Amino acid sequence: MVVGDVTTGTEVLVIGGGPGGYVAAIRSAQLGLDTTLVERDAYGGTCLNHGCIPSKALISASDVAHDAREAEAMGIFADPAVDMAAMAEWKDGVVTRLTRGVEALCESAGVSLIEGTAEFVDDETVRVAHGGEGQGSETIAFEHAIVATGSRPVEVPGFEFDGEHVLSSREALALATVPDELLVVGAGYIGMELSTVFAKLGAEVTVVEMLGNVLPGYEDDVSDVVRERAESLGVDFVFGEAASNWEELDDGRIRVATTDEDDGVEEYHADRCLVAVGREPVTDTLGLDTVGLDPNEDGFLTTDEQARTDLDGVFAVGDVAGEPMLAHVAMAEGEVAAEAAAGKPAALDHRAIPAAVFTDPEIGTVGMTESEASEAGFDPVVGEMPLRANGRALTLDEREGFVRIVADADTEFLLGAQIVGPEASELVAEVGLGIELGARLKDVAGTVHTHPTLSEAVHEAAKAARGDAIHTR
Repeated sequence: MVVGDVTTGTEVLVIGGGPGGYVAAIRSAQLGLDTTLVERDAYGGTCLNHGCIPSKALISASDVAHDAREAEAMGIFADPAVDMAAMAEWKDGVVTRLTRGVEALCESAGVSLIEGTAEFVDDETVRVAHGGEGQGSETIAFEHAIVATGSRPVEVPGFEFDGEHVLSSREALALATVPDELLVVGAGYIGMELSTVFAKLGAEVTVVEMLGNVLPGYEDDVSDVVRERAESLGVDFVFGEAASNWEELDDGRIRVATTDEDDGVEEYHADRCLVAVGREPVTDTLGLDTVGLDPNEDGFLTTDEQARTDLDGVFAVGDVAGEPMLAHVAMAEGEVAAEAAAGKPAALDHRAIPAAVFTDPEIGTVGMTESEASEAGFDPVVGEMPLRANGRALTLDEREGFVRIVADADTEFLLGAQIVGPEASELVAEVGLGIELGARLKDVAGTVHTHPTLSEAVHEAAKAARGDAIHTR
């Protein structure tokens, strides 16, 4: 039986249940607004289901196997067996626990949850099509709408994802076996994280990148540490080439052809090809043309500091609103949008938004680099602490990497940090908090840090910027 179209109303309609969407929904409900959340796939979005959480679970698991295998210097000799199917099952358990938690949090906050795909009918109404034959649709009238439809992997022409030979990051994270040979197209953060995972699990990995180094957008001395570690794991890098076509061979493997800027052609063989060249916003399901809301030239919805779009009463948060495409940014934007919808004077300040890459070693950054600070009109002073001089890093058998702090020379106000090393994603939070609070170098340098810890490197970098370093020359 086909269910007829019914109409309901809500004060705040949130479209998409990823980090930005579910946070926006919960915060709206906390502020006393009648809130409805529409999600077509799974609560938690790409981050919890097919991105951040499953990738970090596999990174942690592969680290355990690799560290045990490579611990001879510590007097530990082991050759652990890896059951990829069991590892995937454990990873899926982590994902399930978190996604169920998101659903429970929304329900306990009083958010109405609807499964389906929402499309604008006009600037005050959406129609939600429910999945499955005969499930029908319903119409929802809203006062405020928060679009949080996220992003999806970009497909390279000729390399459409088939789930067997050509994989997106989502499909790579769902593998139940480790490929013998894996070709990765793209050396951005997704390509580098997954290349490291599969190399540690025993795959022969080759990475093809159009540009001249891994992790475009990061300073070379940061990227170089990660590339050199990956090379030590057996990852081969090919720079200055772009994937052009592929074909299946008689033995079931694939041949991938690449071209360089001189039209030279190279060929690589592999079992599977992971394409990780970026992500694009999901806007094609929304019916934006119906309400005259046009994405910008990059496909994103343009927003102001309160996450408002050009359409009155409609907000956009997370990946669909553009860079930086980070889950924690989506969460912050979700809170801002909810508070703005409730009439509160909320706004998002981007000065102290951190970013992390969970490669080996990790990268954590916040604020400005030295060159960015100069371009912004500051007279930057820089302090750096190499991890080879940090006692805790050495006890972890980690010698590569550093902590770098950037500050204004005149005022000593913290401007940024670049950290590459173990737990960089955690260490960068101290500097981010310092920037947010308007801290100066003397505040970090004058704070006693626990010994022996990695955080001492942050302390020492601040002292180095003041010319007072004790443990570095």
